[in-house]
Amino acid sequence: MTDDPFTLFDAWFAEARQSEPSDPNAVALATADARGRPSVRMVLLKGHGPDGFVFYTNRESRKAGDLADNARAALLFHWKSLRRQVRIEGPVARVSDAESDAYFASRSRDSQLGAWASDQSRPLDARATFEARFADMQARFAGQDVPRPPHWGGYRVAPVRIEFWQDRAHRLHERRVFDRDDADWREGLLYP
Repeated sequence: MTDDPFTLFDAWFAEARQSEPSDPNAVALATADARGRPSVRMVLLKGHGPDGFVFYTNRESRKAGDLADNARAALLFHWKSLRRQVRIEGPVARVSDAESDAYFASRSRDSQLGAWASDQSRPLDARATFEARFADMQARFAGQDVPRPPHWGGYRVAPVRIEFWQDRAHRLHERRVFDRDDADWREGLLYP
């Protein structure tokens, strides 16, 4: 058993990649706006390590607006096949342009074009409008690489608290929690 939350996360995440039938990197992202109104949605984890957990999005979306107002978030991984979950809480900061560029370049061309075509989180009058915008982007970038839109990029949640929850019989679950105190981690247990 490890006392390093990142080593434990790596082990659990590796097991999830083997057992989860779809998107083991799917994570619920919870934010709150300046008035404290919460919002939660699923995003995909695209990187992680001791410096934090990274996801990418349109920086003009609702989640980005929430993060501009209140730069703290919570993440929740739920791996049903393993009967486990991991909760992560901490401040959020944008990743560098270079890191965003590198990840954007790794996406499929259609995903890249979709990032240009979508006004994420804004009202859409009809699906045909979005499809027409997508076709416009196909024509605009025909025969060339698709650059990262200036309004699209990554965020990193720098954990100050990580909880590992393991299902046990009769709801006698195991909960291990790690709290960061400056650079050091304190480990403890929670009642189920």
